[in-house]
Amino acid sequence: MALLSLATACGRGEATATTAEPERNAAATPVAVLRAEGGFVTASMNVLRAPRVVVYSDGLVIADAAYQMTITKAEVTQTVDAMKKFLTGQPPTASPKPGAPMVTDIPATVLSVAGDDGKMIEVRAEALEQVADFYPHGLVDAKNLLDDLAVKATKKNEKYTADRVRLAAESVPTAEGKKTPWPAGVPEPSGQVDPVWQKDLSGAEVPALVKAAPPIPDGGLPIFKTQSGVFVLSWRYLLPSE
Repeated sequence: MALLSLATACGRGEATATTAEPERNAAATPVAVLRAEGGFVTASMNVLRAPRVVVYSDGLVIADAAYQMTITKAEVTQTVDAMKKFLTGQPPTASPKPGAPMVTDIPATVLSVAGDDGKMIEVRAEALEQVADFYPHGLVDAKNLLDDLAVKATKKNEKYTADRVRLAAESVPTAEGKKTPWPAGVPEPSGQVDPVWQKDLSGAEVPALVKAAPPIPDGGLPIFKTQSGVFVLSWRYLLPSE
């Protein structure tokens, strides 16, 4: 992973954290989110990168768009209250204290929680884990709180699936290995792809894709050939709020 250089100064007097309307879905409203942004990643990874963890108002917790668990309403409230305490009053882009080492090519950590007005409080921190000692303790505590939920969901090993997926096809004309015809029933790239083609699928397209390309292939990403070229194909399930 990687990207943006870490800024070691700047912005100590910024306005308080930004607010933006959260994703709204009648069945699932995110109330706490931990995700990564930026970093040196492939085009396909950037398209498919899922939040580390999303906590929904109904208690559903989804980690890495791959595992799920359910927590109680009381636990949701405790999580939200703690996150509000940690994030309220922080600038939208947090800066480490002077003297922090320069860190490059590392994704920024983005922390979000639903505020009292229903809008999301969001704080972004470059290389938070790598230079944690130079950031306010509340930001580190907020990341640890949500990361612990992600770890618990993963350990429960209850797979998350959905009836919608996000597909990424990256053009690799020089790819070596077995090349398979593009899966029947799945929309395929057309024209020039530079460097990645993406598509959200639903309905019958989803089982057609899953059958042809398992989500975690044992032998590496499958290689498909179309009239437009040669592609490696990867995908993930979409979250309820996406």
